[in-house]
Amino acid sequence: MNDAECVAFLQWALPQMRMRWPGFRKVRSQVCKRLSRRLQQLDLPDADDYRAYLTTHPQEWAELDALCRVTITRFYRDRQVFGRLSEDILVQLVNTARHKGREILRGWSIGCASGEEPWTLSILWQELFAEHFPSIRLEIVATEADPRLIERARQACYPYSAIKNLPEQLTLAAFDHRDEHYCLRTKYRGAVQFHQQDIRFDLPVGPFDLILCRNLVFTYFEEALQQQILQQLSDRLAPTGWLILGVHEQLPADHPGWVTVSERLGLYRKG
Repeated sequence: MNDAECVAFLQWALPQMRMRWPGFRKVRSQVCKRLSRRLQQLDLPDADDYRAYLTTHPQEWAELDALCRVTITRFYRDRQVFGRLSEDILVQLVNTARHKGREILRGWSIGCASGEEPWTLSILWQELFAEHFPSIRLEIVATEADPRLIERARQACYPYSAIKNLPEQLTLAAFDHRDEHYCLRTKYRGAVQFHQQDIRFDLPVGPFDLILCRNLVFTYFEEALQQQILQQLSDRLAPTGWLILGVHEQLPADHPGWVTVSERLGLYRKG
């Protein structure tokens, strides 16, 4: 399957799965490679034959859906976002919790892939906040649709390419270097609970003080589905909580009840 054939196929198939082609345009190579391998597995010569196969084998749509999950992730992805988290947002959340006499802050990492995002948040908390605020602990729920990625996240061992953006002092504090991998130390693992969930169909119970919904819903899903999920996020976000999108994402055009704190960094609060 060449690029043109793959693009035409995705433009046909994605809307039927409530996803949108523009989100895939720049990252399609990952999906196209998977599609080519799937055609080989099914012994199908081209995309037209795969379309016909989907028509006669409706269960294949679930396989196709899994092939369209884009997994581009790393620790400390978007330095300015995590800088803002550590210097401002978590400080505000801690102060609010102390004022209200709360002992737990709750975070939710949506589409956590192999765990880099929630582990980064756990490392920041342990290194910058835990010692100074021993009466408060951070609990992070991390959800991901792919069970293979969930298992990788729980193992918490990564190649250097996954952690290279993490500040050196955090890398030295949080990881043991084993052969060619960096494995997260036990101290940083207790805050995160991983769950296999697809946000289109299943969501954890709130409320959450911090929701990270980056580079998934507002990139790949159709706008009607974005609106639906945004309402569900609002229902689960505490009144003083923060919603963080990817730096190239924006909320749908019609999003009453939200205040844009920084469009450039994808920071929003309830209004």
